Amino acid sequence: MRDSHPVTPDGRYFVVKGRLWRRTNPALPEDQVKARVAQLMDARRRLARKSLSDEERAAAHAQVDDAKRALGERGDVWWDDGAPDLNRHMAKNTVYAEWFGGLSEPQ
Repeated sequence: MRDSHPVTPDGRYFVVKGRLWRRTNPALPEDQVKARVAQLMDARRRLARKSLSDEERAAAHAQVDDAKRALGERGDVWWDDGAPDLNRHMAKNTVYAEWFGGLSEPQ
């Protein structure tokens, strides 16, 4: 992830254009993260092709979803304190509003 995206104080999300995006589970072993990121990027490269059949496109989307779930970016949350999943919420409308409002540049 690029350093230009702020990360919430608890490390659960990064912010792009004011929206929260769930981060990869930090407890995952590095080799597992690398393998799943490779799977994710492979599927995204396939999705960039214009000549995919409907079946190929659906399979690539399923591969993206599988990788993101394995990374902890979708599906069940990777934290265990009962906090809700705020993935894709606007930061200004969440418990992170004060933190987000204090950032020096609009994100």
